[in-house]
Amino acid sequence: MTLLHPQARLIDATSGEVADGAVLRSLVDAAVAEYAGRPAGAVFALMSTDIPTIARYLAALEAGRPIALLDPQLARESLLDFVDRFAPVLVTGATGEPPAGYRADGGDWVRQGPAAAVHPDLGLMLTTSGSTGNPKLVRLSGAAVLANAEAIAQSLGITAGEVAPTTLPLFYSYGMSVLNSHLLRGATVVLERTGILQRDFWNATTTYGFTSMAAVPYQYEMLRRLRFDPAKYPTLRTLTQAGGRLRTELVQDFAARMDAVGGRFFVMYGQTEAAPRMATLPPDRLADKLGSVGLALPGGSFAIEDDEVVYRGPNVMLGYAETAADLARGDDLGGVLRTGDLGRLDDEGFLFLTGRLKRIGKVFGVRVNLDDVERHLTGHGAVAAVAGEDKLHVFVEGADQAQAQVVRKELAAWLDTHFSGLDVRGIDALPLLPTGKVDYRTLEASL
Repeated sequence: MTLLHPQARLIDATSGEVADGAVLRSLVDAAVAEYAGRPAGAVFALMSTDIPTIARYLAALEAGRPIALLDPQLARESLLDFVDRFAPVLVTGATGEPPAGYRADGGDWVRQGPAAAVHPDLGLMLTTSGSTGNPKLVRLSGAAVLANAEAIAQSLGITAGEVAPTTLPLFYSYGMSVLNSHLLRGATVVLERTGILQRDFWNATTTYGFTSMAAVPYQYEMLRRLRFDPAKYPTLRTLTQAGGRLRTELVQDFAARMDAVGGRFFVMYGQTEAAPRMATLPPDRLADKLGSVGLALPGGSFAIEDDEVVYRGPNVMLGYAETAADLARGDDLGGVLRTGDLGRLDDEGFLFLTGRLKRIGKVFGVRVNLDDVERHLTGHGAVAAVAGEDKLHVFVEGADQAQAQVVRKELAAWLDTHFSGLDVRGIDALPLLPTGKVDYRTLEASL
């Protein structure tokens, strides 16, 4: 399986290094040959945003070598836990003393004994979103990754003329999908590591002529604070949003900004378990389908079963892996993903999400949907709700004690409950995962 179109190009925005055409092909071929000299087994890659790392990722997919993409800043303790549980044959980009049973080879750890057996269909592994402790791996086939990259490219109309920056980590499924879908169509991906809050990012936007940009809700909150004006960047004509629900106000805001310059704003929906995209809301339907995450991508379909959104498609994962033995498992799901999301379909097949099955708390024994709470309080800025023992805890970014009490009173009235069941507190900044999503587990730990 290959994601690499002959015209695909990588540019390192820091060094100015360019790898395109025959150059990129030769880097991938060299990495394929390197894998051929290794014993059978999975590769665990600390997925930095640089050309050599991406070449090794592409080579693993081509060589049929299952590869897990990990945060390059992963704590050593967590990395050693992964190695212990999954027994990969190779850990790339690793530093420091290798664990028992491994030897150092440049920037890699190489297993000295037999590695865990892997299923022939297994192509890619990603950690579950927001996982801490002993996270599971999402097992994806190479065919699922390829199918999703093609469906995204088709839905967004990606061509060889597109230039996309890396606004998200490549070990995060959304960032990975941007890379995959653009390389598949022969487009250019600019490896930009400073982020949207830095001047260097916007200088690179002009220098390289970015045509699109992918971002998660928190990044759009930041863009509004930065007073982002697409008119300043004539080549930038496509924005995409996924990674959680974006406030309706901001959907309308950014859609209007892009429409004013003849651009497009796409709302997308997905999960890592679907490699990762499942739906896209076309810009020309945004006004009359406001609040929807769109239609299923080509090849996929949605159904609502017991109020839960169920997705069927060629990009559904094989299943999860918690130990090395799971890497040898085949397809556990048969192309059917129970998303854990609550939702409804309208008569045209547009999907509207209404919450999460597990995002439920209780106040005095009454069930409360935490996503509904956050949506209700969006007028107060960035908020996050977590459940305690028969109590609801709400964090409001930048709120002082007086503002927190206003929110508490409003929430008590809306829920028709006594305020003693609600804990509302201000926080300087909501903790975020590397993906830009709210780190709910850190908030829970602070209670």
